[in-house]
Order: sequence, then C-alpha cells, then structure tokens
Amino acid sequence: MPSHYFANIQKYTKQNVTFLHTTGTCYHGEYEWKDPKSEDEIVNVTYITKDGNRIKIKGKIGDNLMYLAHRHNIEMEGACEASLACTTCHVYVDYNNLDKLSEATEKEDDLLDMAPFLKENSRLGCQIILSKDLDGLEVELPKATRNFYVDGHKPKPH
Repeated sequence: MPSHYFANIQKYTKQNVTFLHTTGTCYHGEYEWKDPKSEDEIVNVTYITKDGNRIKIKGKIGDNLMYLAHRHNIEMEGACEASLACTTCHVYVDYNNLDKLSEATEKEDDLLDMAPFLKENSRLGCQIILSKDLDGLEVELPKATRNFYVDGHKPKPH
C-alpha cells in the first residue's frame, strides 16, 4: 500500500477464523494535490489575493476550492479543514459565476453571518466544488478572516 494511504483495518470473526479487511483512505484534500489528467478536466480559476494579485490556476473537475488554494500556496487558511465549522476560507465569488454555484446550505449561511467583511457574493471556499460550468471562476480573498493574526503571522494549512 502506498505510504500516503492509511490502513483502515476491520476485524471480524466467523467460525473461529479471523478475517482482516483493509482499505485505503485518502488524506483531506488529497484529490486536489493531483494534476488534471486531460484538458477536458481542466477548470480555470483565478484567485485574487488580499494584495490584489491575480493568480491563475488550472484546477480540475471535482476540486475543492480551498484545498486547491492550499496546493498552490494561496493564503486561504481553512482552520476547520472543510468540516463547515469556521469562516477562514471565506471568498467573494465573481458575479458571473455566482448563480452557477449550488445553493448555500443553511449551515454555510449561518457561518457566513459571522464572517468579517461579509458581502452579497460571499461563500465558503471549502463548499465550492469545481465543475466545468465554473471554468473562468474568479474568487477574491477578503482583507482578513477571524483566525488571522494581526502581527503579520500567517498560519499554515493543516
């Protein structure tokens, strides 16, 4: 088994014989650490950083926007690791693509109410999964999130 997989072992007994069953489990966001396999999979995304820099990324269908940002060292924290428990992956989605996203869940809306600098086009990056319809998506990072330090220290994603 490759070193990047954990062994998930289940043990059960049947008539005094013990069977072990193992399965591979992926790390959080592991899918986003892989390049697109073909041009058909590519979804072009532009991240606009807090400083106004535009970073163009070739994501792929199925990528989680937050984990994709981590892969490319874009400063989107993601403190809760996409468990929908914080707002540190808060982004502003360009209005051309906002209607193409699935509707925000009640839980996401409740969390966004606590996000600093909330706007009409605010969403949580961990809840945005790329599809071909989102090709050309632009997201802007807000000037601050609740977890970022004021002294300039930038926490690393988990």
